[in-house]
Amino acid sequence: MDLTREEFEDLVADALDAVPTELIDMLENLVFLVEDEPESGEELLGVYEGVPRTERMWGDLGLPDRITIFRGPLLRMCRTHEEVAHEVTVTVVHEIAHHFGIDDGRLHALGWG
Repeated sequence: MDLTREEFEDLVADALDAVPTELIDMLENLVFLVEDEPESGEELLGVYEGVPRTERMWGDLGLPDRITIFRGPLLRMCRTHEEVAHEVTVTVVHEIAHHFGIDDGRLHALGWG
């Protein structure tokens, strides 16, 4: 599967648009990025880097937390545009959940693993 970077970024924007406004309004000090590949060389779909809201101290706002969605691994695992759109949405929701302090085990139990 191949999409241009712009097409892929549009899918990430669509996934963010699908997140309920109530949750978007609760995101603070957070940026979303798209990169082609993880620096680690791992086949990661996305990564949350920061301090989850459940672990922050009051007024603890330094540099923004980051959610990075990785284009290469997502495109390699999908065969159709629809599959990519679905997996991007799952990845965006998964990483937002980490911002709220939800761990991988709970996410898998909820079907967002």
